[in-house]
Amino acid sequence: MKNYDHRKIEKKWQGAWEKGKIYEAKTGIKGKTFYGLIEFPYPSGAGLHVGHIRSNTAMDIITRKR
Repeated sequence: MKNYDHRKIEKKWQGAWEKGKIYEAKTGIKGKTFYGLIEFPYPSGAGLHVGHIRSNTAMDIITRKR
């Protein structure tokens, strides 16, 4: 590559992404939004037990179905 003009290339692709509405999220959800938080265990993993799996799975199911 002789001369790589990053400004020209960035402008081209950002225009294409804007035209295609790449940055817009399409949820298909109407009404109230829901935010489900699954708290992560400590990075050390100390104290993990089967209850973590059960509660995380339950919250994952609830979040996906809302």
